[in-house]
Amino acid sequence: MLRLLVADDHEIVRRGLQALLKTQPGWEVCAEAANGREAVEKAKALKPDIVILDLAMPELNGLEATRQIRKAVPEAEVIILTMHESEQVIREVLDAGARGYILKSDAGRDLVAAVEAVSRKVPFFTSKVASLVMDAYLNGRGGSGPEDRRRLSPREREVLQMLAEGMSSKEVAVKLGISVKSAETHRSNIMRKLDLHSVSELVRYAIRNKIVEP
Repeated sequence: MLRLLVADDHEIVRRGLQALLKTQPGWEVCAEAANGREAVEKAKALKPDIVILDLAMPELNGLEATRQIRKAVPEAEVIILTMHESEQVIREVLDAGARGYILKSDAGRDLVAAVEAVSRKVPFFTSKVASLVMDAYLNGRGGSGPEDRRRLSPREREVLQMLAEGMSSKEVAVKLGISVKSAETHRSNIMRKLDLHSVSELVRYAIRNKIVEP
């Protein structure tokens, strides 16, 4: 039995993915999640074989969720499902540990093949994405994501997304189970490291780097 976890913040998308996956004999959708944080928690608890993550989710995006899932449940493979096909995002997703990357427009055609591939530890990319990856490799652009983003700690990247989504320091503290002072310290460190001077600049940075949706 191949056990799968599906995470997307749109219920209709989750239903569609489940309907497609359940047609395959021996496959079981053991859980679904509506945001990245819930996906991480359920992956830790249920230890699925494969996690299918939307890239743009509230509270914790698919990129950060991938990092946390791969660290906590290294045997679980991750497939990213997204509308974005930028070279920068692809590099960051691969650096985070995902083995599959599929455009939502291609999911109906490619998702089953992607699950079959990554279940055998074979990477799978939508054709457009594969072309971008190969082009980057041939042109020597196979490095990691933006230098400024890598300067942030995992917790700071979480806080960055929450602040960009409009949460106050107090709301961030409650969500993460930390003190308000710690949340404010993280906020100050983020602004300093990214050379940002206002919340509006932080929001623009998050949108530009596909951390949150506009």
